[in-house]
Amino acid sequence: MDKRDRLDGLATATTVALCALWAISHVAVKLANEGVSPAFQSGLRSLGALACLLVWSQLRGIKLFERDGTLVAGVLAGVMFAAEFALIFWALTYTDVARGVIILYTTPFFVALGAHLFVPGEQLHRWQVIGLVCAFTGVVIAFSDGLTLPDRRAMIGDAMMLAAAFLWGATTVLVKASKLARIDPAKTLAYQLAVSGALLTPLALLLGERGLFDPTPFVIGAVAFQAIIVAFASYLVWFALIRVYPASTLSTFTFLTPLFGLLFGAVLLGERVSAALILALGLVAVGIWLVNRPRAVVPATPV
Repeated sequence: MDKRDRLDGLATATTVALCALWAISHVAVKLANEGVSPAFQSGLRSLGALACLLVWSQLRGIKLFERDGTLVAGVLAGVMFAAEFALIFWALTYTDVARGVIILYTTPFFVALGAHLFVPGEQLHRWQVIGLVCAFTGVVIAFSDGLTLPDRRAMIGDAMMLAAAFLWGATTVLVKASKLARIDPAKTLAYQLAVSGALLTPLALLLGERGLFDPTPFVIGAVAFQAIIVAFASYLVWFALIRVYPASTLSTFTFLTPLFGLLFGAVLLGERVSAALILALGLVAVGIWLVNRPRAVVPATPV
């Protein structure tokens, strides 16, 4: 398998498109919450995506159930994936969205550190660290209006969101550093969808969530979009990218996701585009460029 030390044009365009799609998916989640409880929705999404993945793999002749030594890593990735989404949904019942998004997008720092420690050939360099800080600063500026001193309840949500960010980063590093990096991305995704679907759906009901309580066509469509387009198609592409390109570079692009959310709010909902948002986009763009600079012009000494 051909490994790359930085993103080429196609990978860059694909990753930006994924970030835009994930931003739109937040709208779908919010709309679907009108008729299905959050954690139960996440479980349904995983199970629906798993059904699509099984059909797709069968048509393409991809073997998902053969023994290849990835069971332990795959189940662990699935458990972390399930815990991550459970924490995100629960966190938003304690803290507000602006604070939660900023904390969640500390993930690239966890990915960069994990890749530096555990993935050969992906050690951090000085300009990459500067790029990460620059991009994250852009996100903080964009959401600066939501950064108020939290009460104790909000701090509980913040802690949950930070744990979710760590789990997202740890899952990315696990996929990159383990045998999961050498198998078809469909099987990597299958582990996560199967485990998370099996855990989250019954867990939501055990914790007293209402499940699917108002299955209107609109709600069902929003859940279907989450399952088919987001959890099946976009995650499959994401894991395919992780196999080939540096995890820290890919993860840096996820800083674009919350900013896309603000832009879509402006375009689709008529919300104001502030000078802070324009500055934030510039900082994120510069940060991504610094992280993805050709190694030939990056100082040779890792951080």
